[in-house]
Amino acid sequence: MSKRFMIGVDIGTTSTKAVLFNSEGIPVTKHLIEYPLHTPTPSTAEQDPDEILAAVVHTIRSVVDEHSLLPKDISFVSFSSAMHSLIAVDAQGMPLTSCITWADQRSVSWSEKIAEEHNGHEIYRRTGTPIHPMSPLCKLVWLRNEHPEIFQDAAKFISIKEYVFHQFFHTHVIDHSIASASGLFNLEKLDWDEGALQLAGIDTEKLSSPVPTTSMMSGLNDTYERKLGLDKDTTFVIGASDGVLSNLGVDAVDPGIAAITIGTSGAIRTVTDRPVTDPEERTFCYALTENMWVVGGAVNNGAIALRWIREQFSGGDELQEEYSYDHLTQLAETVPPGSEGLLFHPYLTGERAPLWNSNARGSFFGLGLHHQKAHLIRSVLEGVIFNLYSVSKALEEMIGTPRQIKATGGFAKSELWRQIMADIFNQEVTVPESHESSCLGAVVLGMKAIGSIDHFGVISDYVGSTYAHTPIQENAIQYQQLFPLYQRISEKFSEEYKAIADYQKGTKL
Repeated sequence: MSKRFMIGVDIGTTSTKAVLFNSEGIPVTKHLIEYPLHTPTPSTAEQDPDEILAAVVHTIRSVVDEHSLLPKDISFVSFSSAMHSLIAVDAQGMPLTSCITWADQRSVSWSEKIAEEHNGHEIYRRTGTPIHPMSPLCKLVWLRNEHPEIFQDAAKFISIKEYVFHQFFHTHVIDHSIASASGLFNLEKLDWDEGALQLAGIDTEKLSSPVPTTSMMSGLNDTYERKLGLDKDTTFVIGASDGVLSNLGVDAVDPGIAAITIGTSGAIRTVTDRPVTDPEERTFCYALTENMWVVGGAVNNGAIALRWIREQFSGGDELQEEYSYDHLTQLAETVPPGSEGLLFHPYLTGERAPLWNSNARGSFFGLGLHHQKAHLIRSVLEGVIFNLYSVSKALEEMIGTPRQIKATGGFAKSELWRQIMADIFNQEVTVPESHESSCLGAVVLGMKAIGSIDHFGVISDYVGSTYAHTPIQENAIQYQQLFPLYQRISEKFSEEYKAIADYQKGTKL
């Protein structure tokens, strides 16, 4: 039987993964390749686009070869990708810059200028992308002003997924989902926003053609036909961004279901049937399909905060059992909810939602002599969840309280951390069985594209439940007492964050 398999590819910030699924949506095999994030300065975060392209090719070829598949066995290849990347390319599509990732902070001053002097709020309301250094809009303004020679030489400005597709098919297209995370795309018109383009100093010729996330392509060029082990006529589905596909991949696309992911960073997202933006600019809005929009907030600081405190206690020797994550969370279990009045704001790498403040800095508040190592650990776990809960509260003002929470990511390995989430949110938290949410989401989107399914309801057949936690009411009461204080502290510190950030950069207070 032909067309028995589907391939989902996730082009991530630190790795690319290809997962081979059978016709029942069950993962058969996967292959992952990691690559470095180059940070020669504290504000730089770049990658080599050709290194990522090679990873995409190798991962696809690996899952095909592992099962000795023929091209006729592959129904399609569908893509997920990290958002907010920017590459300047010449007329032949060759890079003039590295891939500037979402984590790059070099446009900080320009993002502040846009927000304060160039109608940043109105641009956000039209495009759904907060004015922040992660945004390609802010990166373009930075390039235009600080690297005019590159800006002038560039034939186009594209994302990493666009770069891959141009290499495969010699055409420049961008899906509505990645476009909607650029700060340059009008959500209502589903086309480039004239005001944002004018601010960036470009026209539509400098950008790719926007297409729906279910758009299909074939005609793979000869070079990559050989490298991938596929036919020229193999169907490629352009797909969407990793965030919105993660929602699809955990079956969180119905109204009232929120998906929470905590890996190194984190996010909370829910789906609406129309674009929704926040008058206070605390959330994003990105496209999944023409009538499905993912609203939420991404946070910079997830499990990276736990890794940080582990490193401080271990002194660099993290292989000893006493410094394992399991041991740290066991210590945290000895401390009551609320860490006996110790609050941690996890802004170790600045913060996106809900502050959208790259100057934000982490802090412990309430520290006393009675606090010990276990309190510090538990307050870090609680602080990460408090931060996500504050994003959830902003979402509630716009679209109501979620009736169900589905949580994924590395944090889900910790029973304590899962329970803290249920207690702080005061709602049941379930953990989907599938660990390949973005790749599975890409595949289900591909099934919709080729017409093998009529709606996304099929995803419920592919996603089981591994854990479920209900809130412990006495714990929830403690957290509800502390949360307003947690919020007030970050609000009161809003001006001081810039002062301490300037000091750390060597600027006088």
